[in-house]
Amino acid sequence: MKLSKKVVLIGHFGVGKTSLFRRFMDNEFSEEYKVTLGVQIKKKVIELPDGRELSMIIWDTEGHSNSIEDTRKSYLLGSHAFIYVFDVTREETYATLHKDLEYLKKNHAKVPAKILGNKLDLVNEKEIAQHLTSQEIHFDCLTSAKTNKNVQNFFSELAKEITK
Repeated sequence: MKLSKKVVLIGHFGVGKTSLFRRFMDNEFSEEYKVTLGVQIKKKVIELPDGRELSMIIWDTEGHSNSIEDTRKSYLLGSHAFIYVFDVTREETYATLHKDLEYLKKNHAKVPAKILGNKLDLVNEKEIAQHLTSQEIHFDCLTSAKTNKNVQNFFSELAKEITK
């Protein structure tokens, strides 16, 4: 039996949602910045440790500038997980994190939200982790779409979690 789960990438403009999407789906990275208009959707089949297959349907949504409330509500409906992506080099991309997570909890209480800091290749991992912790920013993973650091592992762990 093949499982199917919808996962939505959300976050501010320019945090690397599309780069993460492309890195995970096609193992590609481009230095070119292209704004996502609306949503881009792709499916990737993943084999789970127990032998089952998961069709992970990833929605790469357009970025917002103020809060997640700017994201079209129809993009969020029917989700099995949210990945809130922020740019570890730009504090404004995680300034509304707590408010955005409250919005998700209020409107999608049963859907897990994972917090992912991207662009790790641009900073010292230990220093940024300490900075985020001191700012009370709790994250699930720090990644680099450019170098592929932690990207595949993050999605593999997410796949296991949403199929429990």
